[in-house]
Parts: sequence; structure tokens; C-alpha cells
Amino acid sequence: MMEQKVIPVSGDEAVAYAAKQCKPDVVAAYPITPQTIIVERFSEYVANGEVDSEFVCVESEHSALSACIGASLTGARVFTATSSQGLALMHEMLYIASGLRCPIVMAIVNRALSAPINIHGDHSDIMGSRDSGWIDIFCENSQEAYDFTIQAFKLSEDHDILLPVSVNLDGFILSHAVEDIKALPDEYVSKFLPERIPYYTLDAEKPITIGALALPDYYFEIKRQQDEAYKKVLNKFKEISKDFSKFSGRKYDVIDAFQMDDAKTALIGIGSTIGTAKYVAKQLRKKGKKVGVIGIRMYRPFPSKEIIKYLEKIKALAILDRAVSHGAISAPLGLDIKALLYEYDIKIPVMNFVYGLGGRDISPKDIATIFNRAEKIAKKKSIPHGYEYIGVREK
Repeated sequence: MMEQKVIPVSGDEAVAYAAKQCKPDVVAAYPITPQTIIVERFSEYVANGEVDSEFVCVESEHSALSACIGASLTGARVFTATSSQGLALMHEMLYIASGLRCPIVMAIVNRALSAPINIHGDHSDIMGSRDSGWIDIFCENSQEAYDFTIQAFKLSEDHDILLPVSVNLDGFILSHAVEDIKALPDEYVSKFLPERIPYYTLDAEKPITIGALALPDYYFEIKRQQDEAYKKVLNKFKEISKDFSKFSGRKYDVIDAFQMDDAKTALIGIGSTIGTAKYVAKQLRKKGKKVGVIGIRMYRPFPSKEIIKYLEKIKALAILDRAVSHGAISAPLGLDIKALLYEYDIKIPVMNFVYGLGGRDISPKDIATIFNRAEKIAKKKSIPHGYEYIGVREK
């Protein structure tokens, strides 16, 4: 394993440092809290001559992603970052980036959506864009934010994939909290991630048409091809992670199964809360409770087979969602998991909890309560409908 430098950084700084080591040709971005530090640090790297990137400070997030799409089509390695309303403003271009098969990496510092105005973390922003054809990766901590940013470029630019990737980290909890990370030497990152070799490019000498009108005669087939590329993502990510681990010593799968081998009750979720859930599960194990945690790292495409092999063995499941799907029968992750259980004909009691909207903390006590509730429904073998809130004032 290669010797690595331990540096204390925030999650935003970890992403900016990783992006610098990946040497993007073009970075187009617009600042928005709590993502701003990423583009501030990167612009400092450019100003100091530490990276030879074209930094384009645009007038809006819509323009930022538009510039990234254009640059990507010319064969450039491209990076951007955003959050909350910024991602919402990009919504039109998200579909164009994936439809044109543009390998773009975007850090999304997850934050609540207005109204009312709120700058703190939840997953409402990315859940509103989860079906836009991007690959969505979630981070539990700043080390993962650093590692996944580097791996995201390799995944996105692979000729079997050619899809944009979002690397998601929780606003303030990760973006602004400082922790030690192990950073790889620049030369290793360059070896792991050589210069991009584009599959096709916009070239005046060899003109091609990109983004042409496609009515009922071709549109359907193009969307079908996107889906075929999506199907290759999970295995490709595992290959890339295995290669990455040879130097870093850190190997990642598309999910993080913690204490799941003999678990009877499990909690499943995404993001930084998984770290707290693991801590609680360890404490409960000391009391003899067979509990485990599943953290989803790759949310789109959804790692169905990797998750279901653990759900087949348990007696009850609690699903944690940091977003709500107003009017739906469950919250976003709850919808995915319940559909997965139905598809595999597994009938276990499932509880779906919505927590932490607008940055409200979820405590270890709350998570212990969730585990206890799941244990109780396992004994009753009852299957609750819908979802419920935890940590909200009802009066």
C-alpha cells in the first residue's frame, strides 16, 4: 500500500483537493452555500498555478452545467459542484448531460429546498433529481468524499459507461466539519486516472451532429441505450474500487453492510447518518441485540441484488429517509426498498421513517428508538403502511 499524507480538511476541502489531483480541463461553477468552499478552494488552486484548469465563473447554475456539457463534448475532463436550489436550477440540463452521454463529475452538497429558506442539510435536492439519468453516489464521511470524487471521474469517462456522476455529501455535517483524511500522492492519482480519451468529440475538421432532433423514430431507442449503460455501472464501480484499493488500502462496495451476517433487525439509509447508526448498532450488540446497518453508497443505479441478499435473512427492517415525497405512499428510499421486497416476494415488517429535514439532528437515542420499534414489529409480524416522522414537533 502506498504511503499517504494525513491532512485535516472539511468535506468540501476534501472534494476540492481530490478534484485538483484529477486535473480537470474545465471547471464551471456558481457558488451556493454550503457548497461554496469547494469552488473557492479550486479557484485558489487555479490562481496559485497548482492546477492548469480553465475556471469559468458563470452567472447561474444553469449556465454552469451548460458550460460543462459543451466542454465535455469537446473531449475535456469536466468538474462542477452545486447544492439545493442550484441543483434545482440545473434540472433541465441534468437530463441533457445524461442524454448526450457527457462524462461530467459534480459534487452535490445536499441541502434542503426552499420554501421556507433553509441552508442546512437534507436530501430533498438530490431526491428531486434522482431519475435524471445520472449516477448518484453518497458519502458517509470526508474520506469517502475524497475517494469517490477520484473514482467518479474514472467511472464517468469509461467508454462502457459515459454517464455523468454526482458525488453527494451532507451539507454542513460533512461539508464544514473537519476530519483527518488520507490523501494519495499526486503521481498515483495521475497513474490511476490518466488523461481522458474521449469516445467522440466536437471537431470542426471532422464534423458530427450531437443533440439532434429525435422524434418517435429514434428517441425511444436512445433512451433504451442509456438504460443499457446504466446496467453496467455497478460492476464497473466494483472493478474501479478494487483497482483503487491496491494503492489506497480502501476498498468500497456499492453498499456498506455492517454487522449484517447474523442480524435479525436492520436499518438501511444513506449519507452521514449511517456513521451514527453504526455506532448505535455496536452499542446495542453489547446488550445482546442482533442488529445491523446497511448504508447505500450507490443509489442510482439501485444495487438491488446486493441489498436483497441481506434482507432475505432478517426479521424486520427500518428505512431512514432524509427527504419526503409529498403524497406518495412512502418516502423516496422507502419506495425503492418496498418495491424491491415485492419483486423478490419477501414479506418482512418494514417501517419507513422520515428524519432530519432542514438539517434537524438525529440523535443516537432516536436511532436506538428506531431499532427498538423495528424489533417490536418483528415480534408482532405486522406490516405498517406509509411512513412516519421522527424528531418532529407534532403540536
